[in-house]
Amino acid sequence: MKLDHLQLAMPAGEEEKARRFFAGVFGMSEQQKPEPLASRGGCWFRKGSVILHIGVDTPFVPQQKAHPAFIVEDLDSIERALKERGHRVVWDDSLPNRKRFYTEDPFGNRIEILQEGDGFSQK
Repeated sequence: MKLDHLQLAMPAGEEEKARRFFAGVFGMSEQQKPEPLASRGGCWFRKGSVILHIGVDTPFVPQQKAHPAFIVEDLDSIERALKERGHRVVWDDSLPNRKRFYTEDPFGNRIEILQEGDGFSQK
């Protein structure tokens, strides 16, 4: 089994916030959504094998427990980029030998960020 993509929800009309966050902080490239999906709003992103779909959900409720976890090569630079843009970073040292923190996207969805080599798929 393989994971094809992740989907997070966002409020209607907030695509620009999603672009600034996922492309601006994580360097993901926006992918064109096919019709009829494009007319529903939201946006799709990709970086390497990671595919993320941000879909409109009405009414919108942010996910504060369920979350994606992204492995990055330079955790400290992602932390700086998040803080520079006003996003909260909460380090979690409850699991030994794993360098990671949590943040939220602009819509309040929880996101976990792990240092390359410390991912659960890597140890």
